[in-house]
Amino acid sequence: MELGVAILLVIGLAVFTVTPLLAPDGPSEDALPIDVTPLADLKRRRMVVYENIKDLEFEYKAGKVSNEDYNTLRENHLAEAAQLMLASQEQEEITEHDLMIERQVAERRAQKKARHPDPYVCPECEFENPLPVKFCGNCGKELPKRTRGK
Repeated sequence: MELGVAILLVIGLAVFTVTPLLAPDGPSEDALPIDVTPLADLKRRRMVVYENIKDLEFEYKAGKVSNEDYNTLRENHLAEAAQLMLASQEQEEITEHDLMIERQVAERRAQKKARHPDPYVCPECEFENPLPVKFCGNCGKELPKRTRGK
């Protein structure tokens, strides 16, 4: 009986030890996606600074930090928070400009498509040739005259 329990314990320890070594490398598919945009990084760093200020306030009130250290650290944290806030505002403006440019590009593409309703589609392979051409850019078939440069 004791020998059986000892064998089960040894097998259990072996499985417990070897299982992490056999696990696949890299993050699992269940892992949450990480937002790595510059704006998200600035917001994350700003939250860390706010937490540091909060922790400093707590430690100062608990008497763990001297007045001189408290004032120095607090000013450093506040200066860092101000820099991060400024950088966040600049990044938000850049993001807004990028979105505005993308909207304008989409509008111009829509206007261009409206001006050229016949996109030079090949009747053979249905490839949309970007310019009026004699032969299809995909399959090489000669295009009918109605789709060539009107």
